[in-house]
Amino acid sequence: MTKRLQVYRCNVCGNIVEVLYAGVGELVCCGQPMEMLEEKTDEVGKEKHVPVIEKTQSGVKIKVSSVPHPMEKEHHIGWIEVIADGKAYRQFLTSKDSPEATFVIKADNIIARECCTLHGLWRSKG
Repeated sequence: MTKRLQVYRCNVCGNIVEVLYAGVGELVCCGQPMEMLEEKTDEVGKEKHVPVIEKTQSGVKIKVSSVPHPMEKEHHIGWIEVIADGKAYRQFLTSKDSPEATFVIKADNIIARECCTLHGLWRSKG
């Protein structure tokens, strides 16, 4: 059974999907069950992955960790997402971008997530 906003990856082709509506079926890609990416918060590597939430006058800025994250072709942050007040906002990144994103939103309770192409899904609350 899937839950809303879970993220899954195909271990064959690398496709990544996010669940918009919960369901009872199994997610399959390339003939294989997809792997659910667990939201990491305090594991080894957290210093380079846990999103840092900074509230600004115009909204919120999310930086990927307090230590600069590599932004290389094979190892970079693919996207940063903010979930607030029942809405999700996402900024896609490439290896040429800085590992940060700014969102023009006003919210008290924010969840920030980012997906590293090598180390998976990371989350923080602010």
